[in-house]
Amino acid sequence: MENSLLRKITTLLEDKKALDMKILDIQEQTTIADYFIIVSGTSNTHIKALADNVEIELKKENIYPNKIEGYNTEWILLDYSDIVVHIFTQKERQNYNLEELYNRNKA
Repeated sequence: MENSLLRKITTLLEDKKALDMKILDIQEQTTIADYFIIVSGTSNTHIKALADNVEIELKKENIYPNKIEGYNTEWILLDYSDIVVHIFTQKERQNYNLEELYNRNKA
């Protein structure tokens, strides 16, 4: 994990008690990003707190997301170009199963 933005984001998520963090290096599989960071929260309120913390703290360093999606749902996506952050409730994370999808595509 050489990317400084990747380290910042993971630290910010850890600070707010993100659950089961996975970092997927997807550079060889797609051009949409270099990394996916996937975490779970315990509730909709928790996933919003996780997303807010990342967004607010990075804005202090003049780092802004290109796009935010799903803010009022059980899945929030923060797109920072090379790094896409997926924040799920545990139920939605199982439903989307991105880890399995991208691991399957590696083979």
